[in-house]
Amino acid sequence: MLMAGGYETLDISGDAGIRAFGSTLKELFINAATGMYSLITDTGSIAETVTVEVSVKSHSLEGLLVSWLNELVFRFDAHGFTGKSFSVISFITGDKDAADADAFSLSATVAGETFDPRRHEGRLLIKAATYHNLQIENIDGVWTAEIIFDI
Repeated sequence: MLMAGGYETLDISGDAGIRAFGSTLKELFINAATGMYSLITDTGSIAETVTVEVSVKSHSLEGLLVSWLNELVFRFDAHGFTGKSFSVISFITGDKDAADADAFSLSATVAGETFDPRRHEGRLLIKAATYHNLQIENIDGVWTAEIIFDI
C-alpha cells in the first residue's frame, strides 16, 4: 500500500531525509522530487507559472535518482525555481551491466515558480541529495527509496 502523497519524511540527526514510494519507477522519481520540495517549502503554495525541462543521465538507477534530485536542487539554488508538478517525457532504465556509462536517463518537464520568501514558507536549505545508505528496492510491487540530503 502506498503512502498518501508518495513519500514520508525521515528523522535523521544533522541531515534530512525522505522515503519515497511508487508503483512504477517513474512514480518513485516524481514522489522523491515532491518529497524533497516539501522539505524546502509548503508545496501547496507553489503556483505552476513556469515550466522547465530537466534531463539527467547516469551509470546506475541510484545515480540517476541522485542526479535528478541534485539537478532540481541546482535549479533552486541558481534560479530559485521550485517545482510542483512533473511530467516524465523519457525514462530509460538501461542494463546495469552495459558498457554505456549513461545507460540510465530521465527527461521531464517540471512546472512551478520562483521561490518568493514573502509568499512561500522557508523550511530547509538543501545542499545535495547523497548516496549515503541509498537503495532503490521493489518490495511486493512497490518501488521504495530512502534518500538523505545534506542540509
